[in-house]
Amino acid sequence: MSSASPSWARLTQVALRTVHITAMGLVLGGVALGAGHGRLRGAIAATLLSGVLLMVLDLVQGSSSLHQGSGAALLLKLLLLGLGNVFPQARLQWYLAATAVASVGAHMPGRWRHFSFLYWRVLER
Repeated sequence: MSSASPSWARLTQVALRTVHITAMGLVLGGVALGAGHGRLRGAIAATLLSGVLLMVLDLVQGSSSLHQGSGAALLLKLLLLGLGNVFPQARLQWYLAATAVASVGAHMPGRWRHFSFLYWRVLER
């Protein structure tokens, strides 16, 4: 591959993110339509597995340290998802909030995404 070609890590990240967003969309839609856990089991498993693999890939690359803005968004998203399981009667609202946090976290400016709460400055990638 030429130097302009994407790396294996980037290709893997794009593939995993595609699976994650698709599976999460199925879970969110299923919850909105009142589908039970049994009907959503495959989509939930795909969401969890792809999410864990994305986090591992980010941490291995050092690009999404948990003390940076992107990591804070990830932790907040996980908290909101957990609250959706603690309060199942409001699961859709918690999951929608988690989806909004994930979207903002993925698209916020780099100076926010890479701001370190540990070092109180923007870290270079």
